[in-house]
Amino acid sequence: MTPTYTAIGRQRRIFVPRPAESVPPPLPQDPPIYRDLMRVWADRGRTLPGRHDPEWIRLAAPTVLTGQFSDLRVPPRDGR
Repeated sequence: MTPTYTAIGRQRRIFVPRPAESVPPPLPQDPPIYRDLMRVWADRGRTLPGRHDPEWIRLAAPTVLTGQFSDLRVPPRDGR
């Protein structure tokens, strides 16, 4: 409750209810045509949006290992 004061100094309490617990709205379901497309892609072994893709992880991984090449002995010059 929040106390408020009037001009003559009397105290009055006003009840302010708490906001209702916010419940996230249910996620909308995919349209049937999209679900069918995802099913066909999965059956053919294709990459699906929003799913883990081990092949992409492998291809995007760095190919140079640490220490594979030596460090520069002389710092690069600035064009002088």
